[in-house]
Amino acid sequence: MTIEAVTAPSDPWLKRFVIGRNPRWTLARVLIVVVIVFVLFKFVFIPIKVVGISMEPTYVEGRIRLVNKLAYRKSEPQRGDIVAVRMKSEPVVLLKRIIGLPGERVVFSDRKIYVNGKRLEEPYVKLSVHHSWSSNWAWIIPKNAYLVIGDNRSMAFKDHYRYLAEKDEILGRVAH
Repeated sequence: MTIEAVTAPSDPWLKRFVIGRNPRWTLARVLIVVVIVFVLFKFVFIPIKVVGISMEPTYVEGRIRLVNKLAYRKSEPQRGDIVAVRMKSEPVVLLKRIIGLPGERVVFSDRKIYVNGKRLEEPYVKLSVHHSWSSNWAWIIPKNAYLVIGDNRSMAFKDHYRYLAEKDEILGRVAH
């Protein structure tokens, strides 16, 4: 009868877990991941922290959202898209929904929005609409501009940023 000795593994498990069996390949993988993350956040995505309540309940204050900078390279912004807008007049970035497209007539009347005379269905507006959205406000959207506004219509009309964003001010679409 022979007794064989059992030997412990030569690499401790923690070292193998952190570095791997081949340290050169592990370093190469780490470098590849770092480069990919750098490229994604430099050229494709912008992280934006939601500040304020104008987009509630769609987006809650304090959350981080990613904006896809490449979203409009091959297509135009569409009504209903949530976009990041860098305002020319102020050093802020707004997170808003596109309501009006170039050339359209948008009217706020009786707590509803009308685009070219047709009522706009807005299933994303979940909170009760403030009474100040009853006055007749109208815009004719210029060429190369979009009317953007937040989803929280329980805020008074005067407290909302309503902004005619030029196409070059739109940084991209929020990635869901």
